[in-house]
Amino acid sequence: MRGVVFLGGRKLEIQEFPDPTPGPGEIVIAIKASGMCGSDLHPYRAAGNAAASLGLGGSGPVIAGHEPCGVVEAAGPGVSADFAPVGTRVMNHHYKGCGKCKHCRVGWSQLCRHGITVYGMTGHGAHAPYMKAPAFTMVPLPDELSFEEGAAISCGTGTAHGALKRIDVSGRDTLAVFGQGPVGLSATMLGHAMGARVIAVDVSKERLDLAKEFGADEVVNSQDTDPVKAIHDLTHGEGAETTMDCTGVPEARVAAVRSAGTWGRVALVARAADPPPSTSASTCCAVSSPSTPRGPSAPWDRPSAHASSWTRRSR
Repeated sequence: MRGVVFLGGRKLEIQEFPDPTPGPGEIVIAIKASGMCGSDLHPYRAAGNAAASLGLGGSGPVIAGHEPCGVVEAAGPGVSADFAPVGTRVMNHHYKGCGKCKHCRVGWSQLCRHGITVYGMTGHGAHAPYMKAPAFTMVPLPDELSFEEGAAISCGTGTAHGALKRIDVSGRDTLAVFGQGPVGLSATMLGHAMGARVIAVDVSKERLDLAKEFGADEVVNSQDTDPVKAIHDLTHGEGAETTMDCTGVPEARVAAVRSAGTWGRVALVARAADPPPSTSASTCCAVSSPSTPRGPSAPWDRPSAHASSWTRRSR
């Protein structure tokens, strides 16, 4: 079969690979949709080893694509017929750890200290006709959802939902979402569905127009307006109960924290080279925690691998 390999330096190549055969506990998925993620730009643009650009190590060539969706094509020894029947529509939680440590045992295999495989980065991914992965990483895809929707859910949209759950968004909250790319628009749409009043922030009029279509109650163009002031003005000086940064841009991350009101909850949902923003101890107490997209049984229950949750407390 042929698969797409990111070479770095803004180059990719279609290379030949053997068709995968499932080993013990593994299945092969016939890929029906494979999404492109913002984090794919890092190995695509990397200078040198693509996986190393994300701090993952590994060596190539590796088939790209970590947003897989398809049907079970074959199952290996030890996979019961009722666990992953051939023809089942599935999404994939694209991580594998040791399977024994405390993180793996509760569904956080991406935090495994004994080494992880990230399919599409250090293990062959979904930009190919077939993909092999452990059977326990499969998540059933409801018939109501298309394969394209499943590919989006298993990474970007699922990440947004997990972050919203982590900061406990509900109808009592104003939610400010910084960045209206795929993850940010998902957060806007889902936040609206959860009953929150949503303020969407971006520098692009086109994306802000989309945000309005997706349910944003207010939009702020941060190229023209100070978003922190705008959000405080829109909340009668209180600040938002919940904020989320989906850009990874240091200035936006700081603005997300400063836009939060007293005891506001903040999620940083983006990969950034810099550590989380510094905030004055006189105005803010922040607690961060590691978080990651998807668990083996529910791809929408975990925020991004590069997300942190924060609680803001005025003094």
